[in-house]
Amino acid sequence: MIDVTGEHRPHLGRLGEQLAAEHLIRRGFQIVERNYRTRWGELDIVAFDGRTLAFCEVKTRRTRVPGRNPLESVHARKRSKVRKMAGSWLADRSNRPHAQRLRFDAIGVTVDETGRLVSLEHLEGAF
Repeated sequence: MIDVTGEHRPHLGRLGEQLAAEHLIRRGFQIVERNYRTRWGELDIVAFDGRTLAFCEVKTRRTRVPGRNPLESVHARKRSKVRKMAGSWLADRSNRPHAQRLRFDAIGVTVDETGRLVSLEHLEGAF
């Protein structure tokens, strides 16, 4: 899909997810799964740190859209979908890690025109 500016959205999304995954790994998480597809959409990242299983919704923006925070698009409908996708993942993955806690995180990634990271905002327990 190409938007009106000619930007390839799937490429931008993959870049943001990769940067978010690297961030989670630096924070001590193991990436359990990426891009799990369900009837409600795609669960971006499932990560585990030995205690917490985090279901992460990643939103990515370019800096040329000033004043727009990537996390603005994690609205109530999207949060509901992520919860449903997480439930599907939990039911589908019998060999998943045993977690003491489940958490829903939102990660907002902003990159410049060359794809370099400008900012990353990680809201633990965002919803």
